[in-house]
Amino acid sequence: MAQNHLPAPDYARNMKLIGHSDIGGRGDGLQLMVHRGHAYVAHPWSQGFSIIDVRDPAHPKTVNYVQAPANTWNIHLQTHGDLLLVINALDLFADVDTFTDEKAYYTQSVGETVAAKKRERAWTAGMTVFDISVPDRPRKIGQLDVEGVGFHRLWYVGGRYAYASALLDGFSDYIFVTIDMADPTKPELVGRWWLPGMNRAAGEEPDWGEGRRYALHHALVHGNTAYACWRDGGLTLLDITDHAAPKLIKHHNWSPPYGGGTHSPLPLPGRDLLVVADEAVLDNEEDGRKHTWVFDIRVPENPISISTFPIPNEADYASKGGHFGPHNLHENRPDSFQSETLIFATWQNAGIRAFDISDPYYPVETGALVPAGPTVMTDRRPGRPQVIQSADVFVDANGLIYATDYNAGLEIIEYGG
Repeated sequence: MAQNHLPAPDYARNMKLIGHSDIGGRGDGLQLMVHRGHAYVAHPWSQGFSIIDVRDPAHPKTVNYVQAPANTWNIHLQTHGDLLLVINALDLFADVDTFTDEKAYYTQSVGETVAAKKRERAWTAGMTVFDISVPDRPRKIGQLDVEGVGFHRLWYVGGRYAYASALLDGFSDYIFVTIDMADPTKPELVGRWWLPGMNRAAGEEPDWGEGRRYALHHALVHGNTAYACWRDGGLTLLDITDHAAPKLIKHHNWSPPYGGGTHSPLPLPGRDLLVVADEAVLDNEEDGRKHTWVFDIRVPENPISISTFPIPNEADYASKGGHFGPHNLHENRPDSFQSETLIFATWQNAGIRAFDISDPYYPVETGALVPAGPTVMTDRRPGRPQVIQSADVFVDANGLIYATDYNAGLEIIEYGG
């Protein structure tokens, strides 16, 4: 019965929408985690995060919302065991004079732009640790504060260490940091690594020119290697055997000639492969056609791109409005769906996609769902088009797909493969 009220997708192939939530009227979602039957959704404009009970996926129920500190956003988060880690950073999109024009955010140094305004430090920067032993009642137990804009995205799958992108005072933009979680009530920043030219306080000078942004989006870690994506700065493989002193294995950048935006890494260690998505960051492909690459990393010092994912083509997405191109990948986390051949991705105005890379030289799309456009715009930036912008994707251990959008809420999808 409830399915009659689901917003009809614009397109579906081998995927079926089975549940939808407007997240209690806060339809803006960025990163999401599904953990113990609850979806934790980070908000880019609603300044906090929400918790949705998805134990009945056809009838998701919003059960809590946690407000961010003043002038702060909580756009990324991680769950593991009884812990929820939530980033804190200056709410950049609330700064109407500086970053509401997307080009300003994606094509210049955020650290230097913020520092130039000499603003009073009136936001929370770093990370908050919550106890979620009661899944819908997070209880704050720890805090890591840093001097700077704050954290962007985290990677934590248990164990002693977490990893983050952090914009600290003195740096041009986000760098790689390691965090000791031995005592979750007192997390400690223990190591850092950056691309040469980013440490402005130490007198380093950038050599990448105007209109390009060298900034860590995030890293995924497997074993002693961190696979890190640096937007227009490309990809690094880092040896983190010594968490206090990460070492470079390889820096590889294909921008130019390609348009940068390197965003999401996914190591497939059993196959010596690495999938890397370049984010489309400007409307109507103004930043060029963006790709998701498959790398052969048998020799980590020499990653070789062997293929790219096929581009959605059943509609004219390039002129649909908004961003057309890759954003995030399902990350094979512990206790979630894990595969080294079936990859799930968000493609912004082209929705959610599944790809079979059994033959890594010939990726094949095996499913797609383009959700209906938003009925309400939570994104407050002027002039944003009212189209779907699928942001993040998480696939649970049962194979159900969860996806967020910047405005259109949470989708729950069955894959037919």
